[in-house]
Parts: sequence; structure tokens; C-alpha cells
Amino acid sequence: MIEEEKCSFCGRSGKDVGQMITAPDDSNICKNCIEICSGLYEEDIPKESAELNIPDINIMPPKKIKEELDKYVIGQEHAKKVLSVAVHNHYKRLKNQKRIITDKNFKGVELDKSNVLLLGPTGSGKTLLAQTLARVLDVPFCICDATTVTEAGYVGEDVENIILNLVRAADYDLERAQIGIIFVDEIDKIASRTENVSITRDVSGEGVQQALLKILEGTVANIPPKGGRKHPDQEYIHIDTKNIMFICGGAFVGLDKVVQRRVGKQVLGFKRFIEEENTKVLDEDELKRDALLKTEPEDLIKFGLIPEFVGRIPISTALEKLTKSDLIKILTEPKNAITLQYQTLLGMEDVELKFEKEAIESIAEKAVEKGTGARGLRSIIEEVMLQVMFDVPSEKNVKECIITAETINGKEPKLIKKTKKKASKK
Repeated sequence: MIEEEKCSFCGRSGKDVGQMITAPDDSNICKNCIEICSGLYEEDIPKESAELNIPDINIMPPKKIKEELDKYVIGQEHAKKVLSVAVHNHYKRLKNQKRIITDKNFKGVELDKSNVLLLGPTGSGKTLLAQTLARVLDVPFCICDATTVTEAGYVGEDVENIILNLVRAADYDLERAQIGIIFVDEIDKIASRTENVSITRDVSGEGVQQALLKILEGTVANIPPKGGRKHPDQEYIHIDTKNIMFICGGAFVGLDKVVQRRVGKQVLGFKRFIEEENTKVLDEDELKRDALLKTEPEDLIKFGLIPEFVGRIPISTALEKLTKSDLIKILTEPKNAITLQYQTLLGMEDVELKFEKEAIESIAEKAVEKGTGARGLRSIIEEVMLQVMFDVPSEKNVKECIITAETINGKEPKLIKKTKKKASKK
């Protein structure tokens, strides 16, 4: 009687498991046991996974990145340097992942990514810096608002929808999406505002911070392809966030007071003294920025961010409040300056638009009074140009439009009309 072949590992017969591999000593192994054994050693094999197949990235040295930022962002020299170095190191790490693993000189050192936190008042250029970086590097970019996100299971957006926005920006090219940049705005609004223990859950504050932890650090997130709530039966898009760079921004109103209390500076009064090697008096805006530049992790924790969240954003920098001279430069120098945009729009109607120097200064002064930074410039010019943009396309005889300081204060702009050619006498 011929003995029935059995797997030497699991003991099942050939009838149950199908064809088996037989060794010279007549021992057998079935397909199921082979798969189990291969899985045991999978973790020990260097992974040549999708993370090594990094798409082409335009890696530039930090100085070159800052030069590109200078074309669009006025001022904020320190913030631009911090971002340039952080972005250069991040994408250099991605580009050389395979080299780090295989090159004996690097000894297999693991390089962690560095997310960035931007502190600064509204209209100082936080969003513009992130947008410009993504455009310069030609990587997918998206902006999301932290205030719309709630803890999983509650009404509002899930944290994973942040990643979905990036996937959409990459046209569902998952390899490109996994090396993109996400700008999380209003990050200060998810701070826990009280240290008292409440009987209710903080589902849009501390709960969101906890939900963001793994995504910031790096995890394989399950994304619903069409957004919305998760359902057990639906298929998910799997995105590894380990190579996605997160730039978080917020105004952090009141953080300067927290820093001043820690360093023992005077909090009351219109003018304050900073005790340095050369004691000097700083005005209100300079003092706030000076305090934000000295921000330590413990200050952010006192403000309401949990320690685990602060630890995952190791780089922070403060942006300055824009001065009148900065706003004047913003109106005229960048490639996307609002005055150049209107000149282009009227140029399409064959009308030359001119802004007098005094008019530019008046716009900047009004924006300073409003306290909304660069955002205030557009609202002022929109109001001034409303009637011009309404009338000029209908009038075909306008040659030139001049915006004066009086125009900014309510008077009508100067419209120079085309001179009619005199009919020649025969």
C-alpha cells in the first residue's frame, strides 16, 4: 500500500493542499506553509518598496530656493531661510533613500522628516510661502483648514480627508502624492483652551491633535476615494505619509504673553524693555515677534498643544508683522503684485493703468490701519478699482487711467481719452 503524501510541517495530505515540494530525504512542504515561512523573513529583507521609486524632484540648494521665494514673498528673511533649509533636507533625504541603505559609508542611518510650524499674524505670508515652495519644487500641494476637522466618529471632516485633498491635487497619482506638501492652516485653533478636565470630549481640539499624530509622523492611511465618512465595505486608497512634508501655520494670538511670562519680561505697558547685552526699547509689534522667535516647546504646550503633537513639528519660526515699506514693495515688486494684475487686465482693453507713488503709499497706510497685513491690500484696491473696471470695458475711447492719492480717499480716478484724428482736407 502506497503511503499518502503529507506535509512535514502542517501534516495535511496532498488531497487537501494540492501539489507539494519533496526534498531528497522524502520530507514534503505544501504551498500554504511556504507562504507562511516567507512571511516570517519578510521583515528582515531590505525593502525596495515604492518609497524608493521617488519621482523626479527639482532639488535646489537652499540659497536657490530662497531666491525663488524672494520673487514672490517680500520680507520674512529668517522664515524663508528656515523653510529653504528644511525643504532642501527633506527632499534630499527622499532622493537618496536607496543610497543611504546600500552605501556602507552611511551605515544605514535613518533620517527622519522635519515638519515645520509657522507662527505669525494674519496676512504675513504663511500660506504664500508654502504655495510658492510647492510651485518651485513642482510637487503636489494642498491647503487644508484645521478648524473643519473633528475627531473620528463625530460630525465634521475626518483627518484622512486632509490626505485626500493632496491625492486630488496630484490627479490621483499616488507616487507623486506621497512626496507632496500639505499646509495645515489655523493649527492654533485646535489648541485645548483650558487645563481643566471637562466631562465632555474636546472633539475639535485635543481630539484632532491626537488623530493627527500618526499622519504627521508617518503611517499608511486608509483614504476613502470620494471623501466623506468611512464605511466598512468600501475600498480605500492606501497612502504612506512618511514622505509627505507638513507645514503648519497659525496666528497663535496670545502666545507672546506665554513666552514673556516664562522669560520674566514685563507684560503690561505700551513700551517694554528687553534686557539684552544692549538694552533697547521695542514697540508692540517688535516685542511680539521677539517673543515668538523665542518660543520653546513648553510655551506651545501651555498654549494648548499636547506634547506629542509639538514633538512631531520640531522646526518653528516666526513671521514678522508687515510694515508700511513692506506693503509698498508687495504692491509693486512680486510677479503676482496686485497692481500688475490690474494693469494686465486693463491692458487687455488697450488701456494703460498707472498708480502714482502717493497712491501706493496711501494704500499701504490704509492696510496698516486695518491690521490685516497683505490681505488688506487687495480689498482696498478692489474697492478703488470697482467703478473703473465697470466703466472702462464699455468705453472704447479711454487711453489711460491714473490712480492718485485722492482716488484712494474717495475721488474718481483720472481717465485720459484718446484724441480723435482730424479729417484731412482735400
